[in-house]
Amino acid sequence: MRDYPVVKCNKKAEKLLKSGHPWVYGEETTGPDKPFENGDIVDVVNEKGRWMGSGFINDNSKIRVRIISKNTNDRFDEAFWRRRVEYAIDYRRTVMGPDFSCSRLIFGEADSFPGFTVDLFTDILSVEVLSLGIEKRKDMLYRLLVEVLAERGVNVRAVYERNEAAIRLKEGMEQGKGYAWIAPGLDEMDLDGHVEIVENGIIYDVDYINGQKTGFFLDQKYNRLAAAKLAPGKRVLDCFTHTGAFALNCAKAGATYVTAVDISKDACEQTMKNVQANSLEDKVHVVRADVFEYLTELAASRKHPFDYIILDPPAFTKSSSTVNSAYRGYKEINLKAMRLLPRGGYLATCSCSHFMTPDLFCKMLREAAADAGVQLRQIEDRRQSPDHPILWGVPETEYLKLYLFQVV
Repeated sequence: MRDYPVVKCNKKAEKLLKSGHPWVYGEETTGPDKPFENGDIVDVVNEKGRWMGSGFINDNSKIRVRIISKNTNDRFDEAFWRRRVEYAIDYRRTVMGPDFSCSRLIFGEADSFPGFTVDLFTDILSVEVLSLGIEKRKDMLYRLLVEVLAERGVNVRAVYERNEAAIRLKEGMEQGKGYAWIAPGLDEMDLDGHVEIVENGIIYDVDYINGQKTGFFLDQKYNRLAAAKLAPGKRVLDCFTHTGAFALNCAKAGATYVTAVDISKDACEQTMKNVQANSLEDKVHVVRADVFEYLTELAASRKHPFDYIILDPPAFTKSSSTVNSAYRGYKEINLKAMRLLPRGGYLATCSCSHFMTPDLFCKMLREAAADAGVQLRQIEDRRQSPDHPILWGVPETEYLKLYLFQVV
């Protein structure tokens, strides 16, 4: 055994670790056997003393240990972290190919970087740190990311932190945002918080300082293309449009017209900016409205102005305690959409909540279809893009679901 503090886990935790899950909860552990600081690396053993892995310990968190390695030969020096960064980046270069320039480089536990998110927007890294172990090593990781990307032809201008999530407080960290690294020769005056990306041939302005999450949702990249294949000749309603991504993909694919709806003033302004950047003003109309109310008003009009509706709402639930309420919200918007569509119309419907499991989401859709008096003819069942890999054994990494249907 190496000279790390040792934490002993019970049989419940051992079973999960053997299945590949990287979390050990506080009530499942005893020890460590020597002094430690939160954020340190510890070894985890089972009740018989068998080594199960090494990870970050944090007594501020319900997740007491986050496993980072199950290889006894690993030594957690800079060379180790460089290999990890190289492995994550080279995976994206392989699976994303020409789309690498705007992709998620590190997806937390799926890349064995617990609580660490890194998005590449052309030459800006937008990052989020949610675990203390990563927080204590982040400056080294930022430097390694910049160096490894430079070796692969990407010269990063800046690393911007979006550490605003409340969970940081529970982990014993402060909230905040700001530049963590700026390339030599530049300063903040040279950076306005915006960067242009090209995804699926469409230009977007990404506001990485004030946009939601890290500034742009990259996980729907290929789902947008799949949805756009159905758009030629269709009258499309894109609900919860955010930055207009589904709307723009459909307009570019040949939709007759697209109405993009969002309640956020900033989202509508950003969508209009993206519409103009792609010269699609004659195809895309942006409406600021509450989607639930907008769908209700459409239903009251007894008209069918759309034959293709896209529902991409924010996560209605971020915990198991609110799943029932979220279920009702998802059902309401899907039921309204199904009733609005003419027979033979098309529906793209999404959920980005891990707690709304695929089985639960499908149950909701079946109930909504029954209440609407329609049948759903499934075209595709899709998940997030491969730069957000689903790690089997870690169900939390599977969160995004998109179903494409014809309503008959």
